[in-house]
This record gives sequence, C-alpha cells and structure tokens, in this order.
Amino acid sequence: MKVSVLTRAGALGAFLALAGCASGPGSIYVPIGGGEQTRAPEPPRTSTSEPEEEPVWRKSEQPEEPTVVEEPRDTAPSYQDSGERLSPAAQSLVNEADNLLAQGNTSGAISRLERAQRIAPRSAEVYFKLSEAYVAAGQLGSAEQFTLKGLSLAGDNARLQRAGWLLLADIRRARGNVAGADQAEARAAAL
Repeated sequence: MKVSVLTRAGALGAFLALAGCASGPGSIYVPIGGGEQTRAPEPPRTSTSEPEEEPVWRKSEQPEEPTVVEEPRDTAPSYQDSGERLSPAAQSLVNEADNLLAQGNTSGAISRLERAQRIAPRSAEVYFKLSEAYVAAGQLGSAEQFTLKGLSLAGDNARLQRAGWLLLADIRRARGNVAGADQAEARAAAL
C-alpha cells in the first residue's frame, strides 16, 4: 500500500511541476493584443570602410556570345537506320550455330545464338538466326517473337527486312495464321 501511495504522490508531483513550467511567467505564449509589443531586433550593420567587392553579374546581364552552328558530320548511320554489323566473335558463334543446326543439334545452336545475341544485342541477323533455330526446335511462338524483334532492328536495310518478312510469313503459315502469312509476304514483296 505504501508503494502505491508513493507512486501516486510522485506522479502527481511530476505533473504539477510540468504544469507550473508551462503556465509560468516565462511562457512563450503571448496573447494577441495584450502584453507588451516587441519589435524584431535590427539586423547587424556592416561598416562602410571595407573595400567593395566586384559586383556579381547575372546571366541575363552578361553580353551575348555569338552562337556557333556546327556543320552536320558525315557519320555512319545508327543501328536504327541500318542494323548492327556482327562482331567477329558474334559471327563465329552464328557460324557454329549454323553447323550445329545442319547436324540437327537445335539446343546447341540455340545456346550459341543466345551468346551471340548477348554480344550483339542490336543485330537483326542474330534474331533471325535465333528464329530459324526455334523453328527447327518446333517452338514457333518463340520463333515468331524473335523474328518480330529482328524486324524492329533491321532499320532501312531492305535485304534484312525482306528476309525477316519472308521468315515471318513461313512461321505464321506453319502456325496456321494464313492471313498473317499473306500480310508478311505482301510486306516482303513491297520492299
């Protein structure tokens, strides 16, 4: 019982001490319109005896510099215009894949072509070869997707586009999509 009374008395004392701090004369609360009106202190003044610094010029105040117009450079077209050329390493992997496909090893050919794709990810030729390997493996859905990706990377290379559209026509016909195959053949003939 003594412990309970002491605990309550201690809690009451702490409450009263905090309440006294909050409402005492040193309170930060100043009622509106009552009490003394205080002014903000004046900012410190700098002496005028110090040497003046150079003025800071704004960009809009600076004189205009003549603009230089660069001549267009003769550069090779980007991959979007013509498709990426194969590096020797990627070409070697494509050649290995062709040999493996000729031997009937489609999984080996696909693995080589996937490595070539990592080396030359923007080469339409690699995607078309991957598509051919997936056709040989009987995975026509994947073959169609790789052909479409290759077509998106062929750019304005008519030879690659024609090959891609004809490949897509064959894949769609094998999947039973005759109308899609006819559309792809028409796109190839238009090139």
